Amino acid sequence: MVFNIQKHEREIFNLISDAARNLGYPAYVVGGYVRDRLLARPSKDMDIVCIGSGIKLAQNVASMLRPIPRVTVYKRFGTAMLKTKDMEIEFVGARKESYRHDSRKPTVEEGSLEDDQNRRDFTINALAVSLNEDNFGYIVDPFEGLEHLEDKIIKTPLEPGKTFSDDPLRMMRAIRFSTQLGFKIEEQTLKAISKYRNRINIVSKERITTELTKILASPKPSIGFKLLFKTCLL
Repeated sequence: MVFNIQKHEREIFNLISDAARNLGYPAYVVGGYVRDRLLARPSKDMDIVCIGSGIKLAQNVASMLRPIPRVTVYKRFGTAMLKTKDMEIEFVGARKESYRHDSRKPTVEEGSLEDDQNRRDFTINALAVSLNEDNFGYIVDPFEGLEHLEDKIIKTPLEPGKTFSDDPLRMMRAIRFSTQLGFKIEEQTLKAISKYRNRINIVSKERITTELTKILASPKPSIGFKLLFKTCLL
C-alpha cells in the first residue's frame, strides 16, 4: 500500500508536526483520512489526535497559516476545527470513553493514543500515522487494520458486543462501509449486529437517516439493504 498524499497535504502535515513539537504534544493523523488515502480514495476531512489539548494545537496551527483561518472551538467536546484550502481539519486530544446503557453520549476522559484507538469503531478506522519527529510517517496499527484493508474486511477493534452496545450507530456504519467499499463484515461482527440490533432504538432518527442516505448514495445500495434485512436491523 502507498500512502499517497498531495503536496499541499504534506505541507499541512509538516506544519502540524512543527506546531505539535512546539507545544510538546505527540500528534497523529487518524481514522477515515488514513483509510481513504491507503485505498487511494479522495478525502477532504482530516482528523488529528494529540496527547494534549486539541484546541491549543488547532490555534497554534492556525497562527502559522496564511491567511489565518478561523478556528471553530467545541469546548464541550474538547475539539476544534479549521479549514484551509479544500481541507477540513479537526483536532482533538486523545481520550478514553465510557457509556451509560441508555445513551450513546460518552463520558470522556483524557487518555493515550492506545485509549483513542480502542474507542474507534472498526480496525480500518483505528489506523494512525505519526507526525512526530522521531518516527514521522510511521503507521500505528494495533488491530491489524492494514491487513483488513488488504483483505477487505470490516471488523471491530474490541469485542463487537462492547463496540456496538456502547454506540449502536456503529452497526449502521458497519453496513454502510461494507456497501460503500465493497468490504465483507467479519462473521462475529455481523452476528453481533443481529444480537444487539434493538440497541439502535437509543440512536436519534436523524443519525440513522444520515447512514441510510449514505447507503442509498453508494454504487449498489441493495447490498446494504440486504445486510440490514439479514441482521434484522432494517
